[in-house]
Amino acid sequence: MRTLDPQTSTPDGALTSPATTRNTAPILDVLRAHLPARGRVLEIAAGSGRHALAFSTALPGLDWTPSDPSPQARTSIAAWRAAEGAPNLAEPMALDCLSPAAWPEGPFQALVCINMVHISPWAATEGLMALAGRVLSPMGLLYLYGPYRQAGVETAASNEAFDVDLKARDPAWGLRDMADVVTLAKANGLVLTLRKAMPANNLSLLFRRVP
Repeated sequence: MRTLDPQTSTPDGALTSPATTRNTAPILDVLRAHLPARGRVLEIAAGSGRHALAFSTALPGLDWTPSDPSPQARTSIAAWRAAEGAPNLAEPMALDCLSPAAWPEGPFQALVCINMVHISPWAATEGLMALAGRVLSPMGLLYLYGPYRQAGVETAASNEAFDVDLKARDPAWGLRDMADVVTLAKANGLVLTLRKAMPANNLSLLFRRVP
C-alpha cells in the first residue's frame, strides 16, 4: 500500500512538508483533550514521522509506536527519532492495513491515523477499521484527520480541487464520504463520538471501541 504524500527530503533521509508543520499544533490540541495520560498509541501511516516526534514529545506518558508501509517513510521516521526522539517514541513498524498477518498484538489505548483515508485505496480504510476493532482496548480511541465529504454540507472548492488532484495521481484515491467511514467503523465495533472542524477544511473524527 502506498500512502506517503509528497515530502521534501533532508540529507539524512528525514522528510518534511509544509502541511505537517501547519497541522501539528491543531491536531495536538485535540489529542491532548482525548488521549489517556498513559498507555500505548499506534500511529498508522505515520509518513515522515514529524507528527510522531511532536506528539510523543508533548505527551510523555504515552508509548508511541509509529508505523508505515513505505520504506522511505520508515527511514524518515528513524532519522527524526535518532536526531530528536523522546524515550517514549518507538522504532517505526512496517505495518500495512492491507496485510492483516503482519498486524501487531494489542491492546492499544489509541490508534492515530492522519491523512491516510483519502491518500490510499478504500480497502486500506477497511483494513484500518478491522485493525482498530481487533487491537483497541475497550473504549479505546481511533483518531482520524483529513478532508471528508459530508451530507448536506457543501464541499469547499479547495477540497474539490484536491480530490481531482488525488484521483489524477491514483484513481483509487480521493475524498471519502464521512457517512461511509462511520458506517464502516460501526461494522467493526466503533462508534463516532466527536466530529470537530479543523483548519483548512479538514475534520477530526473520533471513534471509540464499544466494549
